[in-house]
Amino acid sequence: MPQKVFIALSVALLLGSAAAHAANIQPVAVATFACTGNKAQRVGPCPHGGEPGSLIQGSDGNFYGTTFVSSEGNQSQSNGGTVFSVTPSGQFTLLHTFLPGVKNNYPNGNNPGPITEGSDGNLYGVTFNGGVPGHGVLYRVGRKSGFKVIHQFCSARNCTDGSIAEGLVAGLDGNLYGLTIAGGTGNCFAGCGIIFRVVPATGTYEVVFNFDGKADGDRPGSLTLAPDGSFYGFSGSIFHYVPATGDFQVLPGTMFPLFGDDGSVPRGMFIANGKIFGLYTIYLIGGSGLFEVNLDGSNLHLFPEYNNNTTGGSPGGMLVASDGNLWVAEQTANNFNGDLIALSLSTGTVLKTLNPFSINAAVGAPPSALLQVNDGTLWGTTTMFGKVPAGHFGDGVVYKLNAGLPPQ
Repeated sequence: MPQKVFIALSVALLLGSAAAHAANIQPVAVATFACTGNKAQRVGPCPHGGEPGSLIQGSDGNFYGTTFVSSEGNQSQSNGGTVFSVTPSGQFTLLHTFLPGVKNNYPNGNNPGPITEGSDGNLYGVTFNGGVPGHGVLYRVGRKSGFKVIHQFCSARNCTDGSIAEGLVAGLDGNLYGLTIAGGTGNCFAGCGIIFRVVPATGTYEVVFNFDGKADGDRPGSLTLAPDGSFYGFSGSIFHYVPATGDFQVLPGTMFPLFGDDGSVPRGMFIANGKIFGLYTIYLIGGSGLFEVNLDGSNLHLFPEYNNNTTGGSPGGMLVASDGNLWVAEQTANNFNGDLIALSLSTGTVLKTLNPFSINAAVGAPPSALLQVNDGTLWGTTTMFGKVPAGHFGDGVVYKLNAGLPPQ
């Protein structure tokens, strides 16, 4: 069956300005992922992938991403995933499909997560499952073709090399860094997690720090690059890691379980205006709010929640846009269709809300990845639905949106 049956592409230009009304701001579907099968049952193969959840713009100007599955169905069937590229004009290329293998154990990875570009121009990513031990893999894909597994997590005895990676961040030293939420030498059930490094020039993988489950914390997340080349993240508290020296420090007074009466956890971090910012959610209750803290851990401040468990939220992709505000793709707001919001970094309040996502919208729902390109346009993904030919069901969209933001 021709490729166009599985990938419905549409490209258009949007007119907008900073004064445009939110009701008139509509995204455009650039690439729609389609699966073969009954629309109501949502079961069947997805030849070019489904549930796109990662999207970046490469140094060549093209967009690259991953889909979480290459078949939909019950839990045992929703496996695989793909790596793809899309040009700004809408040309789609399938770069790699994660296959089940002869033992149906996905030896080269299953269910890919975020992807990033290395200093060698290749794409690097991790899978959450698959690999010979079943704990995921770290892989490399060329921007034109070529796939290679760089490391199989938990291939060392007792998973001292890490297990279940979160993603990769490109360092200023030309290397890639990442976290695993388990494995390592720490005395936790299934390990406390690690920081690891990949050298693109050689493909070398090495553990550079082990969390101990005590003073260092455990189950690390949200690795964030600072302007000086060091990294911040959280492991119960916010930590600071300097790759050049190996120095590691937990910032005092930043223990997240103490946030709020019911405890709260961060959902992503970023650095802007010389401070650490991020979003927090209240554990077991929901709701989201902005927090800020100085780079040394002082003056931690939690802004009031901008939503609660009744209005939804569940933040996904986020970025500080060219208007100086934090734009967030909320995955469960708007009756679980999701929305895009702009938050003030100074007050934590919502400045703008866009609701273009729905089951019947050409761009599908809910939103996941979010990025901004040089002309100010927002690009992102949704993980379900979209307009597809009869006999198929939509399983996510790459879209672009002119929200009237100034160029970067």
